[in-house]
Amino acid sequence: MRHFPAPLGQPEMMRKNFMRSGICLYSWCTVPRMKFVFCLSARGVQFGFLLKLCAWKGKVSGMSTKFVFVTGGVVSGLGKGICAASLGRLLKQRGVRVRNQKFDPYINVDPGTMSPYQHGEVFVTEDGAETDLDLGHYERFVDEDLTGNSSVSSGKIYWSVLNRERRGDYLGATVQIIPHITDEIKRRIYAMAEEDVDVVITEIGGTVGDIESQPFLEAIRQVAQEVGEENSLFIHVTLVPYLKSSGEHKSKPTQHSVKELQSMGIKPDIIVLRTDEPITDPSIFHKIALFCNVRPDCVIENLTIPVLYEAPIMLEKSHFSEIVCRELCLETPEPDMSEWLHMVDKIRSRKKLVRIALVGKYVKLHDAYLSVMEALRHAGYDHSARVEIDWVDSETLTEENVASRLGDADGVIIPGGFGTRGIEGMVLAAKYARESNVPYLGICLGMQIAVIEFCRNVCGIKDANSGEFDEYGLHKVIDFMPDQNKNINKGGTLRLGSYPCQIKPGTKMMACYGKDLIHERHRHRYEFNNDYRETVEAAGMVISGTSPDGRIVETVELPQNGFFVAGQFHPQFKSRPNRAHPLFKGFIGAAVAYRENREKK
Repeated sequence: MRHFPAPLGQPEMMRKNFMRSGICLYSWCTVPRMKFVFCLSARGVQFGFLLKLCAWKGKVSGMSTKFVFVTGGVVSGLGKGICAASLGRLLKQRGVRVRNQKFDPYINVDPGTMSPYQHGEVFVTEDGAETDLDLGHYERFVDEDLTGNSSVSSGKIYWSVLNRERRGDYLGATVQIIPHITDEIKRRIYAMAEEDVDVVITEIGGTVGDIESQPFLEAIRQVAQEVGEENSLFIHVTLVPYLKSSGEHKSKPTQHSVKELQSMGIKPDIIVLRTDEPITDPSIFHKIALFCNVRPDCVIENLTIPVLYEAPIMLEKSHFSEIVCRELCLETPEPDMSEWLHMVDKIRSRKKLVRIALVGKYVKLHDAYLSVMEALRHAGYDHSARVEIDWVDSETLTEENVASRLGDADGVIIPGGFGTRGIEGMVLAAKYARESNVPYLGICLGMQIAVIEFCRNVCGIKDANSGEFDEYGLHKVIDFMPDQNKNINKGGTLRLGSYPCQIKPGTKMMACYGKDLIHERHRHRYEFNNDYRETVEAAGMVISGTSPDGRIVETVELPQNGFFVAGQFHPQFKSRPNRAHPLFKGFIGAAVAYRENREKK
């Protein structure tokens, strides 16, 4: 323990009071290369010296990363991810270097093989990790490319621990939840701090009280103890239901949720109240602050809003990031939200309307296409257009109804997917778009569908298909990637992550991107079969993008159509609300023009 001296020249009694109220503990953390100063501030200290110490503490040699943990209670789906993403954006605008991280309690190693109906979309990072969809929110809000380190499931944790046990790393010790599982969780948290960041924001999936979440809660409790109170912060997102019958909000669910969290040894520092109706009764905030043992200004309302990207602005009205910085002893300027506010103004001032038919097999759960949905909206912002999505179940499309079902669409998009269900309906949708000259964008499976349809109906190869849908077909225009075979596992064996694409001059792709070499994220197992290159090109389909060595077909398009572009990659993962993806921007621009031309007739 080290007593920092009081300011020189001050009366002796004041110096003694300063010593009692401003004792600082200077110590080494148990984590390698991590050094912290714990400042125990008290009332009555004048001179502002302790504040300077807090600010100086963050500049101590060695790592000085702060850790923020976001938990949720009462029910799932409260928007913990949006809360964590919004905080990341707000801190970034204050000049703080931020990294977001998500822990999921499911035993699957990753969501790659999970049904979209259960888990929504699989988000893919630059380094090829298949992750939870919340990482998409993190990237879109914070505008930082994340890695596989940002998405950790219980399956990954157990997989790592069991492999180490098999290697003998534990020297014959009994492997237990505590300390082995919790230590591995902590290792993943601390690893984020090695990426030269100021604040790590870690979201704990599930709800407090879930059995499967308990190791994560115990691990973050230990982290807070190891790094100190001023280097850690707990944010608890909880539901405040509104009873229409009585016209009042109820705080009891929040109180019970916090009590459950406290039973795990965690005291929340900030409570975020998720509600559909504005909380107009101040007593609700006072009651929660009193009974949950937090400061009155640390109870923050998180109201349901029509536009997702208004969340950071709404939260900052309650001084969210200011409070976080205060609790973490971070000295930062006010957040510069001018760019974000300008973007929100653009969203609010949209005057046009465009209708996009999204043809897929998982349309009953819109989160299965979350990034596609957001990318369409981002492109709409740039064209001052509100994008209305018509969710079309491909299984319901037939020769008889496809024209009437898609007749009101200003554009057709077919996103990615796996399996044979609904494929023929997608082929009909692609045919309709091609023949009717409706703007078309194919993503991954959507590109494969476009090729299959073109080969069947233009090239005259009536049985053209994919090896995925017809293993023994004679004309597999889409087949396994080179050097692959069918005897492979489903998980983690896809072509994943960022790959380069060389764009052909004079194409729609070149018009959209404005450059000849791009990098996009992939998630697929099947490719365009090179045996059919000459056939499709002779019939009028242009191969507009390939791998730099020319071996792999990345994009195709039909120059005779106004906009008909399809790519093997997933451009939606790189779209940002303040920077729409070029392909989506081009697609929505074509759809807007299509609608305007149709209205003139």
